[in-house]
Amino acid sequence: EEFMNWIWYRGSVFARAEQSWENWWYEEQDHLRNTGLWGKLLETILVLRFFFFQYGIVYHLGIASGSRSIAVYLISWAYVVAALSVYVAMAYARKRYAAKEHIYYRFVQFLVVILVVVVIVSLLEFTGFVFADLLRSLLAFVPTGWGLICVAQVLRPFLERSRAWDTVVAVARFYEIMFGVMVMVPVALVSWLPGFQNMQTRI
Repeated sequence: EEFMNWIWYRGSVFARAEQSWENWWYEEQDHLRNTGLWGKLLETILVLRFFFFQYGIVYHLGIASGSRSIAVYLISWAYVVAALSVYVAMAYARKRYAAKEHIYYRFVQFLVVILVVVVIVSLLEFTGFVFADLLRSLLAFVPTGWGLICVAQVLRPFLERSRAWDTVVAVARFYEIMFGVMVMVPVALVSWLPGFQNMQTRI
């Protein structure tokens, strides 16, 4: 609960990093404000390592049918753009309808679910797609998304005044929640084991 309050805290801009995830996130980027052109270029080059995961994994997907064509990698970016577009649409619907016109927000969610199901069924029917590809895709595209966020941080002076920056912040918050769940769920499960609480108390 404290973690989620920290993530979603929208207090004043003077809130400390310990109180607000967004303020902490901006503080983590302070070094980029004092970095010159060559430093930002080097930062971008280092970020490219996150995209190698996607390049290496997409060729092992069943949907690729063993192809080694560069077209497979380029098409995989279409799925990245599609996933980002769906997320942006959901975020926009939540911001506009979730508070007062809840039924419209539920309708948008319903349409997104139907769209995802139709896409998966179509891929199963007309391509070599298998359900294991979903897990492999996560391993490929999660680092890609993080890499895009890092690139956006470098380009913050150009993006901050545009609507695209709100999307960057929203996606970064989503990643933080995802990483937090990945860390906290195993800890919560272990804490339920017999004797663990006594051991923790002794430590």
